[in-house]
Amino acid sequence: MSFFTDLAHQYIDGEWRPGKGSWDIIDFNPFNGEKLASIPVATAEEVDQAYRAAERAQQAWADTNPYARRTVLEKALRIVEEREPEIAEAIVAELGGTHLKAGFELHLAKEFLREAIQLALRPAGQILPSPTDGKENRVYRVPVGVVGVISPFNFPFLLSLKSVAPALALGNAVVLKPHQNTPICGGTLLAKVFEEAGLPAGLLNVVVTDIAEIGDTLLEHPVPQVISFTGSDKVGRHVATVCAANLKRVVLELGGNSALIVLDDADVDYAVDAAVFSRYVHQGQVCMAANRILVDRAVEAEFTEKFVAKVASLTVGDPADPATQIGPLINSSQAESISRLVDETVESGATALLHGRADGNLVSPSVLTDLPADSPVLQQEIFGPVALLVPFDGEDEAVRIANDTPYGLSGAVHTGNIERGVRVGQRIHTGMIHINDGTVHDEPIVPFGGEKSSGLGRLNGESMVEAFTTQKWISVQHGRSQFPF
Repeated sequence: MSFFTDLAHQYIDGEWRPGKGSWDIIDFNPFNGEKLASIPVATAEEVDQAYRAAERAQQAWADTNPYARRTVLEKALRIVEEREPEIAEAIVAELGGTHLKAGFELHLAKEFLREAIQLALRPAGQILPSPTDGKENRVYRVPVGVVGVISPFNFPFLLSLKSVAPALALGNAVVLKPHQNTPICGGTLLAKVFEEAGLPAGLLNVVVTDIAEIGDTLLEHPVPQVISFTGSDKVGRHVATVCAANLKRVVLELGGNSALIVLDDADVDYAVDAAVFSRYVHQGQVCMAANRILVDRAVEAEFTEKFVAKVASLTVGDPADPATQIGPLINSSQAESISRLVDETVESGATALLHGRADGNLVSPSVLTDLPADSPVLQQEIFGPVALLVPFDGEDEAVRIANDTPYGLSGAVHTGNIERGVRVGQRIHTGMIHINDGTVHDEPIVPFGGEKSSGLGRLNGESMVEAFTTQKWISVQHGRSQFPF
């Protein structure tokens, strides 16, 4: 596909060029195995070149009138709107997203771009009083300088854009490393959009590479002051460790093991709809997905029957077919891992109400119940189409089970009494929870992030200002200070 081959390059200091590494990252369609592109990897030297280009360009960009910075972002939004069908096709091809998923991702991407446009004008300084006569304390919000962004494969266009656009709006330069499975949608496509929008050279650089080639160069390099990482908690811990050793700030958006709780007074049919979407959207490859569905025993039989029937009706197949609801997992390793996990869990005593099977990278949905209390699967993130049904007796047990996980990203509570749901939600140790809704939500001005092993820091809205700017105190002494010697 020419769309992919045209963008199969590194983008450094405003130039499109091949990487200098000795091997290629191959970009495959996960459904049919079609080779979309071949990209020679960037070396550690090229990562250095990208960071140095960003460093050179950043100060002039920070000094640019924020209204002018805003204009670039406005043009980027128009380009995305104009090319939405083409970008949607790329999402379907490169990551196996269904048409529904592609539309969902692009809708959010446009919303986040609109917020970034406003963000350019958001930072405000302060004048604070001083106990010293004649002193004026000015506190400025200034860009951090250069931001390193590492994005995942599941929502690559959105989750790259979500850090890149605000960082640029606030006067920073960026070096972006997309996931190896989505180098175009998560990387060079953004570079093309911002290049056409008139972003000056050097302010956004995209390096398509792998830790096998560059090690921790992206994290250890002296130029970036903030690293924004979205991905697994295992890799996130490594990112945090390396950045701490190098005194860099991090924003970590990591995995989840969300619980959707169905209380005894819930609207069962509605809860079923919310739970099926929350678990199986994009084949379950979503950090906020409802891994665990907790159901009060009073409604367990009714909920289970209806849930299994709805899951069994989902259409599994080619993501290019608009009727498809479950497409492929991102690669064969993930498909094999999910199939093995289901088999091992059943062998350990769980009951499979639906036992999904793999056909290439397509994995049909599984629904497991009767899980032993010590089952390892209850403690981990499942990045695939597998639902765990867990019964409980009363609110206290629901809260205990929901909190019995190292993660704390999202969740939901279904009940006929909204304030009851809020009270339960307040007891769940998670960064986000939704009453009478699904677990998968992201909005441009609402703080997004998790607790425990689900991350550090927040994104969206004012949190973007906190993430990508720093404070600078300048005091002015209008009189004369008295010094003790």
